[in-house]
Amino acid sequence: MAEDRNALPGRLGPAPFRWAALCLLGTAATGAALLLPAALGRALDLLLAGAPATRWVLYCAALVLLVVLLDACETVLTGTVDARTTAWLRQRLTGHVLAVGPRAAARFGPGDLVARLVGNAAQAGTAPAARAALIASLAGPAGGTLALALIDPWLAAVLLAGAPVLALLLRALSRDTTACVTHYQRVQGRIAAALAEAVGGSRTITAAGLARQETERILAPLPELSAAGRRMWLVQGRAAAQAVAVAPLLQLAVLAVAGVLLARHRLTVGEMLAASRYAMLATGVGMLVAQLSGLARARAAAGRLGEVLAEPATAHGRTPLPAGAGRLELRGVTVRRDDRTVLDGIDLVVPAGTALALVGRSGSGKSLLAAVAGRLADPDAGEVLLDGVPLRELSHDALRRSVGYAFERPALLGGTVGDTLALGLAAPSPARVREAAVRAHADDFVRRLPQGYATALADTPTSGGEAQRLGLARAFAHGGRLLILDDALSSLDTVTEARITGALLGKGDGGTRLLVARRAVTASRADTVAWLDGGRIRAVGPHTRLWRDPAYRAVFAEAGEPS
Repeated sequence: MAEDRNALPGRLGPAPFRWAALCLLGTAATGAALLLPAALGRALDLLLAGAPATRWVLYCAALVLLVVLLDACETVLTGTVDARTTAWLRQRLTGHVLAVGPRAAARFGPGDLVARLVGNAAQAGTAPAARAALIASLAGPAGGTLALALIDPWLAAVLLAGAPVLALLLRALSRDTTACVTHYQRVQGRIAAALAEAVGGSRTITAAGLARQETERILAPLPELSAAGRRMWLVQGRAAAQAVAVAPLLQLAVLAVAGVLLARHRLTVGEMLAASRYAMLATGVGMLVAQLSGLARARAAAGRLGEVLAEPATAHGRTPLPAGAGRLELRGVTVRRDDRTVLDGIDLVVPAGTALALVGRSGSGKSLLAAVAGRLADPDAGEVLLDGVPLRELSHDALRRSVGYAFERPALLGGTVGDTLALGLAAPSPARVREAAVRAHADDFVRRLPQGYATALADTPTSGGEAQRLGLARAFAHGGRLLILDDALSSLDTVTEARITGALLGKGDGGTRLLVARRAVTASRADTVAWLDGGRIRAVGPHTRLWRDPAYRAVFAEAGEPS
């Protein structure tokens, strides 16, 4: 069976050898701690008998030093394992989200995805080290019980009589903590999602004077988060209190039996001292409570990561794209969102080398159709073909080399302006980048920047129109047979838009162009207009002919243009 590269790491984590070394270090430290009471007891017996005890005192000192060194090494290795596992998880999650594509953001929301990638990945990354620490913690009670049995079987029998009670308490702790932490993390994700939405629309919120209302909306889940947090700590505190109440009783029982055995001369004073220490080690559930709680938090976080990784990645075929000029065809395309049919049986043909404008009221499905046309989304029924090949059958490289996109709010990625314009190019060249910027009417303002195309993006404040021009320039530099503009001209001034559309939609431009148009002037420059209404194609034809229909003119009136 092929390895699932998107799966969460197993119990050993992505670095099994380091995990094994961590287990050995923890177990060795516990072993040294188990030897120490026996050595102390032996040294005490020799001192009481007036015999030389220097060697045993040195043994005790060596064991103390060994425990300190092993603990230090365990601390360093734990941090290394946590960091490597967290990095592995974040890399896997990021890669899978990108492989899933826009569907991941639609399914979980950008804010929740960030919360899972940052907070939950860090918590889940502690799972392998927590398991190793739990193994070492379990070695303490097991070794302490065995040591008591070696001193006298009655001591171990008394301890084992109360062990089932402690085991039940720890089991209940693990179950209840997992449920509480899962709820807590889900509420955190909801707050992060609401915050991301507000940050994205901060200018609109400020302009509308809705800052206070949005703050209240974002913080509305806080009482639920607080209740979940209190519940989480209550569960852990109650379990710890119950365990602490039971543990001293068991220790007293062991000491009582040890006292009787000492009175009957079946134990020495040193053995009784050792027995008292072993009883504490065997019933020391405080460390177990902490380890189980940490492991429960890690498992809950891993579950939230697993939900994202369970979302299937977009599958690509292996078919290369044959020679062609970019003929786009949609056959019976139907797309549903939340039990609602957004696109219903769309049949549309865009001849190679032509420009088609998508026009429709808000919510008619224009952007979704644009996403389906370039396979940023897949239809629930029907298929999309480019030069006769279904998009699902194309290889990833063939698809992305052939289809370029520009968006209303382009994501400007990269270190410099030049980097963002060359994003995705296999062999970027300054000449190609600048030619695309000139075509998008972005070259003038880029050259006015302190270092031109080498200016860092962080030092490049851009208006909405300038950002759109950079996005258009990136799409032009990308080239390809099909260029899709999803409302990518909406923030441009009238003069700039006219210049760009004149060059973009003019005859002989080369390549097929599909654009979402909100302005009548943009639609009028396209070769053909597809009028979407209620998720269906109402009409296809030249803008001048469709303009005669009052309902068509009303589409632009809704966008603020005179009808």
